[in-house]
Amino acid sequence: MAVRCRNATRRRSSGVKMAAMLSTCTKEEQRSVFRFLNSEVVKPIEIHRRMKVQYGDACLSLQQVYEWTRKFMNGISSETDSPRPGQPHRAVTPEAIAAVEAIVEANRRVTVNEIAALLDMSHGSAHHIVRDKK
Repeated sequence: MAVRCRNATRRRSSGVKMAAMLSTCTKEEQRSVFRFLNSEVVKPIEIHRRMKVQYGDACLSLQQVYEWTRKFMNGISSETDSPRPGQPHRAVTPEAIAAVEAIVEANRRVTVNEIAALLDMSHGSAHHIVRDKK
């Protein structure tokens, strides 16, 4: 997910023009920068300070920087989120769609609640299949 960052040019007190903030930034990009700085043995507070200058309000929080420091020290080597265990977000599969179509073809007056009960799925999933089947 891209986050809109401020886009402004900054100047140091010496009048030297610094690079502009990034126009978009994702968590993965910030984690890559974090991984690079962490590999150079930069302290978490300094990593956060440097990232805050570049990413502004869209920067990882200090707590997240400390959490990622702990994760990288424990051997995590990927910047992407790992898949989470649990149920899928939807039960709408090609098999479920085919089963709903067969039930509707056999009885055009079947209700969404009956379809959900017959296929052991939620009312919302059954309604989603029936509504989007057209």
